Amino acid sequence: MLGGLFGDPGIHECSRAGCRAEATVKISWRNPKIHDETRRKVWLACAEHAEFLTEFLTSRGFPAEVAPFIPEETP
Repeated sequence: MLGGLFGDPGIHECSRAGCRAEATVKISWRNPKIHDETRRKVWLACAEHAEFLTEFLTSRGFPAEVAPFIPEETP
């Protein structure tokens, strides 16, 4: 989830439950059973949890793309 929903809009935290570390990676993914190619969800991850979150998604058959997270590119 993109940071700033309830807190500081300049803080982008890892999406891993309980982790408050600064995000360094953006994971774009979708559930192909309910979303077409144009629909993407985004999770943010710290360096420690990027692999865990990506494996969580891909093990369920969800296509996931990992890229460096650059806050200036966030809408």
